[in-house]
Amino acid sequence: MTLNIATTDLVKKYTDIRKHSEEICAPLEIEDYVVQPIIDVSPPKWHLGHTTWFFETFILIPNFPDYKVFDTQYNFVFNSYYETIGARVIRTDRGNLSRPSVSDIYKYRQYVDEHMKIFLQSRFMTETVEPLLELGLNHEQQHQELLITDIKYILGHNPLFPAYRKELISKKESYRPTEMLKFSEGIYEIGFKGEGFCFDNELGRHKVYLNDFEIADQLVTNGEYLQFMEAGGYTDFRHWHAEGWDWVKQSNAESPLYWHFIDGKWMNYTLNGLQEVDLNEAVCHINFYEASAFASWKEMRLPTEAEWEAASGNFNWGNRWEWTNSAYLPYPGFKKEAGAVGEYNGKFMVNQMVLRGASEATPAGHSRNTYRNFFQTNLKWQFTGIRLAQ
Repeated sequence: MTLNIATTDLVKKYTDIRKHSEEICAPLEIEDYVVQPIIDVSPPKWHLGHTTWFFETFILIPNFPDYKVFDTQYNFVFNSYYETIGARVIRTDRGNLSRPSVSDIYKYRQYVDEHMKIFLQSRFMTETVEPLLELGLNHEQQHQELLITDIKYILGHNPLFPAYRKELISKKESYRPTEMLKFSEGIYEIGFKGEGFCFDNELGRHKVYLNDFEIADQLVTNGEYLQFMEAGGYTDFRHWHAEGWDWVKQSNAESPLYWHFIDGKWMNYTLNGLQEVDLNEAVCHINFYEASAFASWKEMRLPTEAEWEAASGNFNWGNRWEWTNSAYLPYPGFKKEAGAVGEYNGKFMVNQMVLRGASEATPAGHSRNTYRNFFQTNLKWQFTGIRLAQ
């Protein structure tokens, strides 16, 4: 069958995306590759191995005759959550793996990449494989964002607060008042349509009825969030969901992740290292509980994902993943695909909230206004922020 993309373009796209993962890891010391401070953070070397395993397992093994697996034990080490594929190292133990070594994993990447380039230019690369290849590339881009997020957590919890890259330029934001954009009640359509890639959870474009609503034209800033903190936001149960208030008490929460009160000033660990909090910058590393409590304190609310998507053409987005007040549920007509690929999104549609937009850690070309990210309500290690609605 004729491919939709020229073979040379496929090879270049594959090579460029795979190379970017290694560029993200270039500033790391070998010791940084192995650390797993919490269950939600995977060691960088595991990300590099897992994304490689994806191409080997789902493309090369079933589609490239005579392909020889690099190491038969790697399926156990680098399978993430695919029950269909078999047993795996449990997530909490990824940081206990001193072997395979970082050099072994880079050899693994090189081996699979060489075979993938041959495969992409062979007669075995057919139109039927194309969607799986596209999924694999987007999967790698998801892990590129997770790599940056996890590296920040690893370095940000080192008592020396080492910078990830000192040459990164930290742009100072200027303040401007927030405006509320008004939208009239009516029927709107949400969900992916058109050409190009999307994940299965975006499919099923459908109509939604929305009442009159207003949504902020910009994100909540550090300065605004600091006002919430200084007003006793973390000590007033009235603003919190019951589960959120339990989280505050159990975790002794008092600020966004990476904020530290040092010598009378709030400091913020950034990828450039420890810096004084920029009051005009969009607040970051906030969980759903905190976002909801802040909105309550402002006598407002978080937008639903339908409101966010309907309004997204009227404001700038992409700096932070933005919490919505929508549970992560399937769109009408959603069906999980057969086999392991069917485990990709559908199995997580419970006890999670939707985030919309993208973040400064999102790779170029990996964002759309229909993209449905999702996390548990207590998690704040991602680049998450707040946009208000009423």
